[in-house]
Amino acid sequence: MKSRRQLPDRSSWVLALVMAGLVFAGVLIGSFIRAADNSFICSLASKKFRAAAEYASTPAQLQAIVHYATSRTTPQQNIYEISETLGVFRGRNFAPANFLVFGLGFDSLMWSALNPQGKTIFLEEDPSWVKSVLKDAPLLDARTVQYRTQLKEADDLLNSYKKEPMCSPAKAYLDGNYACPLALTGLPEEVYATEWDLIMIDAPRGYFPEAPGRMAAIFSAAVMARARKGSGVTHVLLHDVDRKVEKTFAEEFLCQKYLVKGVGRLWHFEIPPAANVTEQDENSWFC
Repeated sequence: MKSRRQLPDRSSWVLALVMAGLVFAGVLIGSFIRAADNSFICSLASKKFRAAAEYASTPAQLQAIVHYATSRTTPQQNIYEISETLGVFRGRNFAPANFLVFGLGFDSLMWSALNPQGKTIFLEEDPSWVKSVLKDAPLLDARTVQYRTQLKEADDLLNSYKKEPMCSPAKAYLDGNYACPLALTGLPEEVYATEWDLIMIDAPRGYFPEAPGRMAAIFSAAVMARARKGSGVTHVLLHDVDRKVEKTFAEEFLCQKYLVKGVGRLWHFEIPPAANVTEQDENSWFC
């Protein structure tokens, strides 16, 4: 998500305009759907005033439309991958969601705009990058986090985590779980206290040996999804599955049986709460 690579000029303009169109369409569709739901409740006289107050575009949506309509800097994900996440919001009738995004980048304004009345938090490991992004997009809720892993440790972590009881599905938790090296222990308290409807994993960096890698983000997303108390599933969207670590850890913790769709380099999982899973025995692991 943090890549600063840019597409050729013509492609950049086309994709940027498409992004603006997606955001604008999301605003309109969400407004029309919610307005239709309330059409039998609101009186004809008050409908116009209610619509103006309740369905007006938010500052984040307006900024996103202007940004993607005028910028040559485009998101890392392609239009088909982005549309998969848009489909999740559409399937929820654009109801406010709790949306956790690992990573902060050129697509962050878009993600925030698709969830205007919900909670969207971005987690990023580079403080200087957070400062740079927020300079141009101060409305984003971005938090700096630290990781305890390095990409070069991925194989050892995968081969050894079952030896640590606090990494097991029955005992795993995140806040303060220092015994499990894959648990993200330094997240903001609000992240631990929130049940997330969608979790996007497009960070941290995972393309050089000393980078944090996404091992802990994938494991922690699985733990959060399994701990869900509310109704429904947790949608986990993992990018860069063409890379070995992302693919291997997804198969280990997010599970092929919960994979509902793959688009380009994006995998979409729907993970049910552990309390709703009955086929696993007490000695089973995540998948």
